Amino acid sequence: MPDDLLALRDACDRHLVGHGPVRAADLLATIPPDTEVDVYGAGGVVEALEAEVACLLGKPAAVFLPSGIMAQQAALRVHADRTGRRTVLFHPTCHLAIHEDGALERVQGLLGRPVGDPNRLIALEDLQAVAEPPAALLLELPQRELGGLLPDWDDVLEQVAWARSRGAAVHCDGARIWEAAAGYGRSPAELAAPFDSVYVSFYKGIGALAGCCLAAEEDVVAEVREWRRRLGGTLYGLWPAAASALSLLPQRLARMPEYLAHARAIAAALAEVDGVRVLPDPPQVPMMHVLLESPREQVEAAVRRIAETRGVFTFRGIGTTQDPGVQRVELSVGDATLQLTSEEVADLFRELVGA
Repeated sequence: MPDDLLALRDACDRHLVGHGPVRAADLLATIPPDTEVDVYGAGGVVEALEAEVACLLGKPAAVFLPSGIMAQQAALRVHADRTGRRTVLFHPTCHLAIHEDGALERVQGLLGRPVGDPNRLIALEDLQAVAEPPAALLLELPQRELGGLLPDWDDVLEQVAWARSRGAAVHCDGARIWEAAAGYGRSPAELAAPFDSVYVSFYKGIGALAGCCLAAEEDVVAEVREWRRRLGGTLYGLWPAAASALSLLPQRLARMPEYLAHARAIAAALAEVDGVRVLPDPPQVPMMHVLLESPREQVEAAVRRIAETRGVFTFRGIGTTQDPGVQRVELSVGDATLQLTSEEVADLFRELVGA
């Protein structure tokens, strides 16, 4: 973020996206002063967080790791070694495909195979068209690059059954599974139940320090712990991030239905704004993508103007689309968003597109 835009953000007293700006003092305050530290991931608050996540997801065990890239590489490597296969099937826009610089292939020697159309969810027919025996199928709940789309739950179960019939493991990219639980009206444990392994993040919807957990059967988790060490993730002290997650997880998880209701109210209000379109509509989780029919320069200028004149910071980055006249922004709904009414949010978008 440019320094001048950062200064504008810090001068604002209201924020549109998520839980507001990430500030060191706020995050440090999420670490209780009596936190019991770990040593190389053993004991203390790390062990307490792992037990809590295993319970929430209904899995026998969980392990804390410093990053999702590491967690998913490790889990998929374990599944691949157990099946004796190397191919992992996933959606063309999943995190492994577009945000990891080919880590699955270059570090683990596995082969990622995108399945289906990048502009829609994976369908069972897409999987049935794959002839080679896969090591694992990865399903992302929700599909972030599609605005937080959730597949029909029966479709998830059918796809899991297909993978099982092929002798493949099934892994869930559940970075936003907390949001997905609100969208499905099911508990995190119900969502995790069909999967052999589940990765969950703590810095996204939960808003804690960076870090994640991988939950699975005890023997799978034991192997992932070894891969954490091999990949350099078993730091001398993992306690700050684990304590932050354990502190924020219950309160933010409890508010997910409230975030979702507000997201849907915002989408309904945006339906009345010319030049603005929500994807998906209505939102299926507490996030959405919003298409803005306005030149990029105009949207960026409006972001600054709104911050200066209204004291509201909207977006730090504006995404592009195939149409230069249409921009895309991602709106995650959290504590900060709740401080703005749906009508106020609609008014902000009117200014963003010059309506």
